[in-house]
Amino acid sequence: MSSDKPLLSQSEPFSAPNPPPQPHHHHHRHSSLRISKLGSLCPSASVSSSVADEALDNLYDLKELEEKNPTTVKDRPVSGTLVRRATFGPTRTKFRSAELHKHSPQRERKRLVSWGGVMDLRQNMKALEISGALSRVASSRVQDLDIPQTPRRSQKFLQISMQLEDNMPRHDNPRLIHINDPRKTNDKFEFSGNEIRTSKYTLFNFLPKNLFIQFHRVAYLYFLAIAALNQLPPLAVFGRTVSLFPLLFVLTVTAVKDGYEDWRRHRSDRNENNREALVLQSDEFRPKRWKNIQAGEVVKINSDETIPCDMVLLGTNDPSGIAYIQTMNLDGESNLKTRYARQETNKLVLEGTAISGVIKCEQPNRNIYEFMANMELKGQRVPLSQSNIILRGCQIKNTEWAIGVVVYAGQDTKAMLNSAMSPSKRSRLETYMNRETLWLSVFLLVMCLVVALGMGLWLKRHETQLDTLPYYRKIYFQRGKEGKKYKYYGIPMETFFSFLSSIIVFQIMIPISLYITMELVRLGQSYFMIGDQHMYDSSSNSRFQCRSLNINEDLGQIRYIFSDKTGTLTENKMEFRKSSIWGKSYESTHSMADSSLNIDDEVEEAMLGRRKWKLKSEITPDPELMKLLYKDLSGEERVAAHEFFMTLAACNTVIPILTESPSSGSDSSLGGSHTSIDYQGESPDEQALVAAASAYGYTLFERTSGHIVIDANGEKLRLDVLGLHEFDSVRKRMSVVIRFPTGTVKVLVKGADTSMFSIFDQGHPSDDRIRHLTQGHLDDYSSEGLRTLVIAARDLSGEELVEWQHMYEDACTSLTDRSVKLHQTAALIECNLTLLGATAIEDKLQEGVPEAIESLRQAGIKVWVLTGDKQETAISIGLSCKLLTPDLQQIIINGNSESECRKLLSDAKAKYRVSSASCCDQITKCKSKAEVDHLEIPSQTKASSLHQQYVSEEDGPSSGPLALIIDGNSLLFDLATSCKVVLCCRVAPLQKAGIVDLIKCRTDDMTLAIGDGANDVSMIQMADVGVGICGQEGRQAVMASDFAMGQFRFLKRLLLVHGHWNYQRIGYLVLYNFYRNAVFVLMLFWYILCTAFSTTSALTDWSSVFYSVIYTSVPTIVVGILDKDLSHKTLLEYPKLYAAGHRQESYNMTLFWITMVDTLWQSLVLFYVPLYTYRESTIDIWSMGSLWTIAVVIIVNMHLAMDIRRWDNISSREVTSLLALHFADNGYRVAPPGLSHVLIVEFPEVIASNDSD
Repeated sequence: MSSDKPLLSQSEPFSAPNPPPQPHHHHHRHSSLRISKLGSLCPSASVSSSVADEALDNLYDLKELEEKNPTTVKDRPVSGTLVRRATFGPTRTKFRSAELHKHSPQRERKRLVSWGGVMDLRQNMKALEISGALSRVASSRVQDLDIPQTPRRSQKFLQISMQLEDNMPRHDNPRLIHINDPRKTNDKFEFSGNEIRTSKYTLFNFLPKNLFIQFHRVAYLYFLAIAALNQLPPLAVFGRTVSLFPLLFVLTVTAVKDGYEDWRRHRSDRNENNREALVLQSDEFRPKRWKNIQAGEVVKINSDETIPCDMVLLGTNDPSGIAYIQTMNLDGESNLKTRYARQETNKLVLEGTAISGVIKCEQPNRNIYEFMANMELKGQRVPLSQSNIILRGCQIKNTEWAIGVVVYAGQDTKAMLNSAMSPSKRSRLETYMNRETLWLSVFLLVMCLVVALGMGLWLKRHETQLDTLPYYRKIYFQRGKEGKKYKYYGIPMETFFSFLSSIIVFQIMIPISLYITMELVRLGQSYFMIGDQHMYDSSSNSRFQCRSLNINEDLGQIRYIFSDKTGTLTENKMEFRKSSIWGKSYESTHSMADSSLNIDDEVEEAMLGRRKWKLKSEITPDPELMKLLYKDLSGEERVAAHEFFMTLAACNTVIPILTESPSSGSDSSLGGSHTSIDYQGESPDEQALVAAASAYGYTLFERTSGHIVIDANGEKLRLDVLGLHEFDSVRKRMSVVIRFPTGTVKVLVKGADTSMFSIFDQGHPSDDRIRHLTQGHLDDYSSEGLRTLVIAARDLSGEELVEWQHMYEDACTSLTDRSVKLHQTAALIECNLTLLGATAIEDKLQEGVPEAIESLRQAGIKVWVLTGDKQETAISIGLSCKLLTPDLQQIIINGNSESECRKLLSDAKAKYRVSSASCCDQITKCKSKAEVDHLEIPSQTKASSLHQQYVSEEDGPSSGPLALIIDGNSLLFDLATSCKVVLCCRVAPLQKAGIVDLIKCRTDDMTLAIGDGANDVSMIQMADVGVGICGQEGRQAVMASDFAMGQFRFLKRLLLVHGHWNYQRIGYLVLYNFYRNAVFVLMLFWYILCTAFSTTSALTDWSSVFYSVIYTSVPTIVVGILDKDLSHKTLLEYPKLYAAGHRQESYNMTLFWITMVDTLWQSLVLFYVPLYTYRESTIDIWSMGSLWTIAVVIIVNMHLAMDIRRWDNISSREVTSLLALHFADNGYRVAPPGLSHVLIVEFPEVIASNDSD
């Protein structure tokens, strides 16, 4: 950390005149490379090509755009004054920085470091501004500007991109927060209090509100309508109480469950709201309950305490204003993140002075990765960004205390706004089930019409005999005595009543209970998937997660898998391997301990300063490069090497965490202790690059909001950070503006090669040679599967610096279109750069990836890899993970124009005899599709060499399997779907989603997308099934997914085992429910036809209710959860068994119709066999009905028992116990056969007595 005193010698203040501008002639630029002082070295930067999930490359010239459309926002500042002193913290704070190792090589050499000091505090505020500007906002702004050079297709892509991803509100009406004045803040604007309420109900509204919510389900409305019809005397089929029982039972059980869950939420809310925090009241911090905190109040949070609201950080115990927070409760990430208090407010806090001012911020929104605001303090406008806000639910770590002002409270906090669940998906099988349910509805209507028409015809035929027929006599009989008179409504109405009564009798033909049964079965399936120890990742301590319970069975029908590469197929643990500096390639290796280097004593002495710092994973430097850095005292190559590593150490957002530990062994000669550094950041690429810089002598060991401190070969170098432009998917690069102690200002840039080579200075002939050599090294690195980055830098003249500072300050303080203005500002300085070199980072494959991909391919699943990396890198990874195999013939499509794409596709289709429409038609369709689905992928790679690689393959058609590698503005059509493997390179996040959507629209196959980063979210949400990897890039992919796991290899077991089981179980469950209901209804239908269409039932009321609720439903649930047609070992050993899901063997239209035919003959047997067996007996109608009930329950459960593939204790006990229960309930009613009246003749009399009950 740093103190308010200069760490080093005083540098010139910011108010000092800027150095005279240097002419921008290319041949003068090398003069800076000849200066020995590091302060004038040309820094550089690097952006990982892993983040090259970029949208559009070089869409527009932002500098020209700025000149044409100057955009400034000048708000009237609200003056803020310093009021009374308050107990923010100690009135005097003395900070002692740790003594740094001052050992220097004892030899005469030119000093590499020129010391610098702390710049003016007012300019220190303009430092590290992490804007987090998303490219989509910039893109949406560009739509409105007149840019003739921008292609129309790009504008459409940007517009759709903004519509799909932009969830940020417009800031025309910003929120005003008066610091430390909650009354003024809330009286005027009536902001939400900090009390949260996650419960749905209160004691008074529970019953009506719960019933209202439950009756949103169509199933409950159906049951309610049936029960209401049964209450009418002419339509009464069952007893009135009995008819209400199923509905009341379901409503009661659901209400009890909802009430218990809501009671738990009430208890949790009460505990949360009654927690206490220190709030500034009457010049001192006093405890106050969370629920009483208001916007505008100043709150103090101590170490390890939870933040009660969303607050703008005003100050910390650290003079630099830095605070460490853990966001695990918010986004699941365990690594620490840094937040900064502005120096304007942090200084006042440390002095114990109260702060008064106004914060103008955006309205509450769900985006936890962005915050746009500015603060009016003492007449000065101070920009605020995401790096200045701490969110509710996070914890303060490694920081003694932090003080902030509440800007969002209660329901307005980002944590509460993100508590809503994402929309759920519907499984494919459920969609088919709904189609079959419509057919069952048709059957129901047909049966009801048959009964109604039969009743009408029967009444017409016996119209003259109605007064004498027992069923239609004028008086009801109750217990053998005459009761009330029966009202006859006439043939038309009686026919209509018969139709409605038939619906009541046949109601279970529509399997409404099936949806509830499926939910219970899916819940049980999820329990066993979560508990599967074979899908537990010990390295990340993460279990399998079922985040969606609606699509378990879809896992058994996946045809296409769309996978990200970085962090999904690879470990996302970056290791620095190679570098290209000034046209020469060097190699480094990783080891857990220092290795002996073949270097002389002079270099060893110079490296002593580097050994003070201890990294988790040590890098063994390249001896030749170390000699170049520490021994050779002249040459542009040596100076460029120093600039190269200085850029790696400075151009990033990595935070160093220092830990002092004693030295032992050989390190004891260096001093009493050494310092361990843990670099923490959101990008593993940046962590690897900073660690590499430290290995070569440039150790970043301190970062604040305004400066960084680097140990350059044992000597401290303080660099003032004037501004930072983060990486985004449009620019595809990152830049930082640094002031060196000598006063020299440089811009350091790192980015993907496609975005960097177009902004280099083209004026010097020697640069062509360096660029050519570097490009060759990049191609070599990519072919080895390494991730490449390009490093560049340049000096800023005084005029450029002043112009940039004006634009940067305006952009950072803007609440509208901040990202557009930041893009324009970055374009002003990201030009005419000097190429320093490139880096190559290794990202190793995850364990078991090749085996998993091979098994998935054997299962008939096509695996596509969608990555932002270069084509060569993607091909290399494809070969190493066995995605590309020797038997696959590669078709490389890489064109920059329509004619090139037309020729490549035409040649490929002709050569491999892919049947499709004409090539011209395909090109036209693709262009049209690209405009909608954003499938055009700009690329700077020339197609000529790749086309030559393609046509160099042996001529003639081939019958072997194909692999397609797509790059550039390539067109994806029938050729892609004919290939087993497809690699898409240089694709942006929305283009990934577009490719998935293209396959979903063109085919009926099921798609699965798997990824680990925020750039995979759109793809995961677009696919039928989304799987998130708990990786190194946060939890955004997991939060957007349907299922989550720790490693890609678990996908093999998830699909081949659990997917197969779940599909087979759910498919059988649906067909069995159709079967058991149809058998029962058809048996009743035959009975009604034999009883003069009287719509009465021979079954007892409770038997009809328990049939679908208990007797046949419980065994179905058990079988749906536990049944296994094959063991997991068999399924894993023979992946081709998974193809049963592709063929829809467990559920299809043919099986549905076979099931219906099966129910037809079984119902006939169930009804007529007992009928003719007991036709001459004295058995009464209720005993006969019990016999039919026992028969149907036994037949249905025996049908289930014969279909069970794997019997276990639970299944056997469940079936036998329910059969015994049913027989005990109904068996006593069955009498032995005897001679009596013909049963059919006696039915009407029984019916009459039944209706009178």
